[in-house]
Amino acid sequence: MSAENIFSGLKVVDLASFIAGPGAATILSDFGADVVKVEPPGSGDPHRHTFKIPPQPRAKDNYAWHLANRNKRGLAVDLKSPEAWEILERLVKWADVLVINFPHPVRKRLKLTYEDVAQWNSRLIYADVTGYGDNGPDADLPGFDITAYWARSGLLALTRDAGAPPTLPVAGSGDHAAAVGLYSAIVTGLYRRERTGKGSYVATSLIAEGVWACGMSVQAALCDAEFFPLHDRKNPPNAAFNVYRSSDGNWFLIVVQSKDWPALATGIGRPDLLVDARFADDTKRAANSTPLTEILDEVFASRPLAYWREALDRARITYGVVRAPGEVITDPQLLANDIIVPFEGGGEHMKFTVSSPLQVRDVAKVPARRAPEIGEHNDEVLKQLGFTGHQIDDLRASGAIPHAQHLEAAKTGERP
Repeated sequence: MSAENIFSGLKVVDLASFIAGPGAATILSDFGADVVKVEPPGSGDPHRHTFKIPPQPRAKDNYAWHLANRNKRGLAVDLKSPEAWEILERLVKWADVLVINFPHPVRKRLKLTYEDVAQWNSRLIYADVTGYGDNGPDADLPGFDITAYWARSGLLALTRDAGAPPTLPVAGSGDHAAAVGLYSAIVTGLYRRERTGKGSYVATSLIAEGVWACGMSVQAALCDAEFFPLHDRKNPPNAAFNVYRSSDGNWFLIVVQSKDWPALATGIGRPDLLVDARFADDTKRAANSTPLTEILDEVFASRPLAYWREALDRARITYGVVRAPGEVITDPQLLANDIIVPFEGGGEHMKFTVSSPLQVRDVAKVPARRAPEIGEHNDEVLKQLGFTGHQIDDLRASGAIPHAQHLEAAKTGERP
């Protein structure tokens, strides 16, 4: 860990699984926090296996696990074991932040509620991420980002074309947004602690993050607004906010404000559109969006993308080229802005990773290194918590922590 980073010395216990909670802890680790990832012995966090499940992209290297858990130390503990209770208590007393996403009934059964653990550490920031929040009829339901963030929030209903059914959203997209939200809640709690000396119970949920992402539309519904039909590319409500295709098959989205309409018409070589009565102002262009879309379709289909990039840049028209992930990683903007950064130890093919989206000017993030194996740092962490070698042996004998051969078996996928 860097001795000079923003969160150097901050101690974080990551009890969460999958992406949203661990992702928040990863952002803290990017700025120097010491994060201990706690997993059950055996198969560990279920997210270790996500990359094997269709329709996730297939790879030999566990890219999903490393992305969500880089820069952490690994501790394998059976929290159901009575002997694990002392480990948990010492972890909480050691920690500044505890990240958790267990369903409410599970954390009650394991005595991991805020009321249970705050008695050990009044300065603790207890960071909770759930599917549907702490209250209401669905508070105890499990939730993934594709169900709670996407489907339940209104996002999935709106991100499709007219006549098309809802589709499967991009895996992890809601989780990564929620991770940033939970990180923000943690930092807010830490700031409060600096001012008052008191810890906090901070929280977000996938549904809250999804509704916030869909906030303009949800707020419109709260105002009893009249919604346009689902987007129809050939018959849009606004031809200047639409997707078009170049002659070489590339799709790109244009966003043209009213003030930029003359620049667009001139830039694409169609100044005659400026004197066409059908397109004289915003109202008329909206009323005649279908014929305008047909004209723009024909114009943009006449030249390759390189031509249109130059023309649109010259006219200072805002646009975005639609790129697949395999094309995104070649974008020079990602390297220039440290969005893609070097990665150490991720596997034969994983030499780079996606950095967290926050930057602090003049502060370099911790170099990204691989996520831990299950229980990789058990002895190291337990000794740091004050357990003696004899006590660690007793914990192994009790089953609270796994034997070395069990850890090796979990690593290789074989039976001990």
